[in-house]
Amino acid sequence: MTVANTILLSPSDNVAVANGRIEIGTPLPGGAAATAVIEPGHKVAIKPIAAGEAVVKYAQAIGRATQDIAAGEHVHSHNLVFESGRLPVVPPSEAEHATEADRKRTFMGYRRADGRAGTRNFIGIIASVNCSATVCHAIADEANRRILPKYPGIDGFVPIVHGQGCGMSGTGDGMMVLHRTLAGYARHPNFGGVMMVGLGCEVNQLTLYGQKGVAAGKRHFNIQEAGGSRKSVEKAMGVLTEIAEEVGHLKREPIPVSEIVVGLQCGGSDGMSGITANPALGAAVDILAGVGGIGILSETTEIYGAEHLLAYRAASPEIAAKLDGFVKWWEDHTAKHGASIDNNPSPGNKRGGLTTILEKSLGAVAKGGQTPLNGVFGYAEKVTGSGLVFMDTPGYDPVSATGQVAGGANVIVFTTGRGSCFGCRPTPSIKVATNSTMYHQMEEDMDVNCGVIASGEKTIPGMGREIFELIIETASGRKTKSEAFGYGDNEFVPWHLGATL
Repeated sequence: MTVANTILLSPSDNVAVANGRIEIGTPLPGGAAATAVIEPGHKVAIKPIAAGEAVVKYAQAIGRATQDIAAGEHVHSHNLVFESGRLPVVPPSEAEHATEADRKRTFMGYRRADGRAGTRNFIGIIASVNCSATVCHAIADEANRRILPKYPGIDGFVPIVHGQGCGMSGTGDGMMVLHRTLAGYARHPNFGGVMMVGLGCEVNQLTLYGQKGVAAGKRHFNIQEAGGSRKSVEKAMGVLTEIAEEVGHLKREPIPVSEIVVGLQCGGSDGMSGITANPALGAAVDILAGVGGIGILSETTEIYGAEHLLAYRAASPEIAAKLDGFVKWWEDHTAKHGASIDNNPSPGNKRGGLTTILEKSLGAVAKGGQTPLNGVFGYAEKVTGSGLVFMDTPGYDPVSATGQVAGGANVIVFTTGRGSCFGCRPTPSIKVATNSTMYHQMEEDMDVNCGVIASGEKTIPGMGREIFELIIETASGRKTKSEAFGYGDNEFVPWHLGATL
């Protein structure tokens, strides 16, 4: 329900959301009037809320009032605090349905020799350790200059570099996660081929990958053995030319849309994220799930407080229990470091109108639509099955998306209210704006404007269908705004666990 620039998300809510700047005296749902200026995306009380009473948005408690709040007052960090208590689960509404025609559709992708489906045809230069990062960049630059012009069928040579690989234990969670992430990228279907480059004396030895069939023979080498940095670049040109010969002439071919794997991301969220872009993406995911594709919801710290909504939709008790186990791990992990998961909303989030992690989480969960939760995976684990799944990741966008791509995401859809700039090579990233003001201000970075939902120009199901169609077009080769600018070389950020030694 929309009244005088406000949006009431549920009849049981005691706050509404400003859909534009609200001036003092503006009428509100329920008959009250604004007693303060309310900025777009922020909350306003539409009925009195007593100190200690739950503040309710999305028909769910998002926190407790720290003082009496009169109808018409601004509700935010000054009078609202995190509260882990929840209202009863509201059953999800009916999901968007895929049509029979949807299920028969294809996208134009790359069919790899082992059967995997790629949406891009990059060649990767992967660093085993921070010490080889500069050489990997130099190799990619030289290959894009010397080799790429001869092979128009290759999208580019991509350096995959990071700050880990040494100064860490060779065993334990840290090395396990790094190894799983690099291995996931090395076998990613959007890479037609990869070459791995190490220094030679690091903890994360290249032989660990060759033994698992990820890198083999002359397609991985160490700088020390090659004779130095410049010699490594020249050695790489020969290796990469051979790979280019193998994959540079590949053509796109029809592949069932059921083989599209979409990583669901949100960053720089605002008060409109859970009202426009996130539920619209959720509607697209419902269609994707209906055709047999996969949507990967992640960011455990950003579904905190709303995980019960996902558990309610879990396809089995075991799936719900696995999700709960990850949430409990995060509670313990943050406590050990003297932090709280409620620290998650960033200053930008709060300027955009979000106050507590519960409020942010209820909006973030909307990206998963209404379809059942069919699986739960650890960070960077290979994702299997179909429909909506969850991957345990931090809320920090580059780390989260890195895990999703390592798990097999061949498309990313990223919603933002504040204007996050992001790319994730080798996987294309579609940027979805939550509000029209930011979309027009940063149109060169945004692919979709979901602000038209708030203005009443379009509906959530309608925008969901548009996002679904754009996913197919992007999977078929249409470049996103972030790809056109060149994002993606610096956004590979594996989750760092364990001590730096």
